[in-house]
Amino acid sequence: MDILGIGPLEFVFILLIALIVLGPNDMVKAGRTIGRLLRKLVTSPGWQMVQQTSKDIRYLPNKLMREAGLEELKDKMPTSQQITKDIGLNELKKEVKDLDKDLSAWTTPPLTINTPKSPPTSSPAKVVPENIPAEEPAPEQTIEPPQNPDESGSN
Repeated sequence: MDILGIGPLEFVFILLIALIVLGPNDMVKAGRTIGRLLRKLVTSPGWQMVQQTSKDIRYLPNKLMREAGLEELKDKMPTSQQITKDIGLNELKKEVKDLDKDLSAWTTPPLTINTPKSPPTSSPAKVVPENIPAEEPAPEQTIEPPQNPDESGSN
């Protein structure tokens, strides 16, 4: 809610300063005077002419488009799908895919013993080659605590 470009917090600040400067009695008189002046300004023919001119300027581009008949031209303009079809972009994409398939034999390295059959995944999983067996886990070892000489079986 902006009134003449003044927000609510600014308005409260102005009222607080007016209360301090004018005092409570003179502030009522000043409020009445300002209200009368604003009413005269808003109802004056000059202000109404300014408002009407502002409205006309705001809607001027739309009015000019209607008068020039550009809306009909806008409806006749082809869409992007029609333009793509007209210039043959779909056929060009197919030719590029075919060319890519033909060139893949030249750009793909040959398979070797350690080359995986499928491309590696993006996960950081541990890759174990197929021809090398995985390591077996080490057997569990139990360690017994040493015996105290005092607690030994000799009495």
